[in-house]
Amino acid sequence: MFAVFAGARKAALLCVTLAAGLVLSACDTAGVGAGGPRIDASAPVPVALLVPTGSAQSGDMILAQSLENAARLAISDLNGVQIDLRVYDTAGNAATAANVANQAVDDGAKIILGPVYAESANAVGLAVANRNVNVLSFSNNPTIAGGNVFILGPTFDNTASRLANYAARQGKRNVLIVHGSDLAEQTGRDAVQRALARTSASSVGTVTYEQSQQGVIGAIPRIKSQVESTGADAMFLTANTAGALPLLTQLLPEAGISSPATQFIGLTRWDIPSQTLELPGVQGGWFALPDPVKSDQFRARYTASFSNAPHPIGSLAYDGIAAIGALVGSGNPDALSGASLTQGAGFQGVGGIFRLLPDGTNQRGLAVATIQNRQVVVVDPAPASFSGAGL
Repeated sequence: MFAVFAGARKAALLCVTLAAGLVLSACDTAGVGAGGPRIDASAPVPVALLVPTGSAQSGDMILAQSLENAARLAISDLNGVQIDLRVYDTAGNAATAANVANQAVDDGAKIILGPVYAESANAVGLAVANRNVNVLSFSNNPTIAGGNVFILGPTFDNTASRLANYAARQGKRNVLIVHGSDLAEQTGRDAVQRALARTSASSVGTVTYEQSQQGVIGAIPRIKSQVESTGADAMFLTANTAGALPLLTQLLPEAGISSPATQFIGLTRWDIPSQTLELPGVQGGWFALPDPVKSDQFRARYTASFSNAPHPIGSLAYDGIAAIGALVGSGNPDALSGASLTQGAGFQGVGGIFRLLPDGTNQRGLAVATIQNRQVVVVDPAPASFSGAGL
């Protein structure tokens, strides 16, 4: 039932898949990252890029090439900062990733960028934990963050916080959370609950559905009953566009529940794939996304340079190089230490500002958008800095 947009399913699900993997034991979270090796900022700084080339998983070769392309595009933008990028293939395998990470450090790498998948990133962090090297993974799984491992992927907590704060400022007070029964959507539910607890809005309950057509259909009367009994004026939906979102946003309005009376708020991107914008039920809903102007500029530059569009998470490699380049450009020999990586001002990335946090997760400055007449309309722009950003 949920293969609504089959052609775009893998791209739409990738980030959620990374968050929904095995619950992994994070590296030691004491302190802020590894100390980090001292560098000579006047010479090329060796950076290891770990990509899933050689994996048996369909699409990993395209992903790997996009990550490398984006990293090299970022290097070309560094204005004099010299990065010696060295690419290592992980085959999408945790043991291989750990081995090549050690090889990269033996080869002189001062920091590791990648790998993609959470299990591999965790293995890499553990492999080099005693070698004074930090890891900027492309994962968005917070269970692996901490110690010398930082994640660059967007997190549910960051998105939920942005949207919950915006909803509260718009006067929403009673928020119902509707989520699927799988690990990814339970993780999303928890993120929304934490975010609401920090605002003037409150969670008035949750409704769970099984991940099937009948499961969603069966949940509609329960959702309607909860809305009516609690006076919910907003509803967080954790479903993504390749899952239950199309069916939920069809059936809820048919049951008399729709935005703006009960404002729909999406924890996932509602503009990917573009066919989602055609759905009647998503019109007027709110969701968060990176600064669309900057994101469009990156896609245009990437396409002009490489004659094809970037992979949806390829931009994370650009962000990683941008952060490394900004720190190396300071001339500080300790530029790649945990303390430097987590400096509060953050960095400018493909989709706007972002910063790495002491717990190994990240915070990104997101825009809030709605869908009007099948078009994405930004209703609250992404902040330009973390000073007073209200995130």
